[in-house]
Amino acid sequence: MRTACVPAAGRTEGWPAMRPDPRTAHGAAFTHGRRLREMAQHRRSHREAHRTRVEAHRARIAAHHARRFAGRRHRRHSPGWLLLALLLASAAAGTVALIVVSIFAAAVAVTAMALPALVVGGTAIALARHGRRRALAAGTAPLPARPAAPPRPEAVWARARDRFSALRAEYAAFECDPMQVLHRPALADVSVPSTARFVDAFAEAQALETDAYPPAEHGASFVSAVDRAERAWRAGVEAADRIRLSGLSPAERGAVERVIKLLTTARDSDNDPERLAAYSLARAELTKLDRAGVVHLPRMAAAALDEAARGALPA
Repeated sequence: MRTACVPAAGRTEGWPAMRPDPRTAHGAAFTHGRRLREMAQHRRSHREAHRTRVEAHRARIAAHHARRFAGRRHRRHSPGWLLLALLLASAAAGTVALIVVSIFAAAVAVTAMALPALVVGGTAIALARHGRRRALAAGTAPLPARPAAPPRPEAVWARARDRFSALRAEYAAFECDPMQVLHRPALADVSVPSTARFVDAFAEAQALETDAYPPAEHGASFVSAVDRAERAWRAGVEAADRIRLSGLSPAERGAVERVIKLLTTARDSDNDPERLAAYSLARAELTKLDRAGVVHLPRMAAAALDEAARGALPA
């Protein structure tokens, strides 16, 4: 393999020092490597083709020997003479039993003659199919999987906007339902770390939300903010389910349970005066708990209780 040389820097007298040109050396090395790969591929294909021809030849030899062996057995123990003898005996004797025996012997003879041919034929077909598969697979590399096209940024932004709308509806349903607030008071308390993280992430996503598709950088920031808000919401709900009323004293826990019973009575009662009285008592108890810092009642939940106490909402 020849490589071009260029004069070394700093030599001006006599014979200049020569050094290989890197670009020529790299090109020659690449060409040599490709030639080696092609030769290896050719040798591998030749070996596979030779192996396929050898297997096909062996299959033909095995089929030939099987046919010769079957013919030899047929000539040595031909069932035709036995069949002919039985038929003649049955005709001479004229008995039904001999006729039945001759028919049975004929069936056995046909089976005995056809069985070797079936075995040989099945073996030859199986070997031929195996050889064809090996020939097709010789020198064939699996094609690499085609990578999926990345989704368009507009579609990603639209899906993130739909997910944020669903999250906002779920959060609003919680804040408007006093019963959910009483069952998960930690989810309405921003002093709980998981709730505080959700409120911050929700506010960030809400600030980045737009009605139309924004510039690419703004849209990517909104998608990331929605992802963080969803994760923070799930973490906050799980934490609130674990905490429930465990952080309250027995007296505070009893007060919350009384409010839950009042709201259940107001929801299930068909008597309007009883229902309105239960809502009023529950609203008064929740106001005391909110002022004491036991339960933080969202404004939407308080407004829903006020409307129910005034009789504006149905049971």
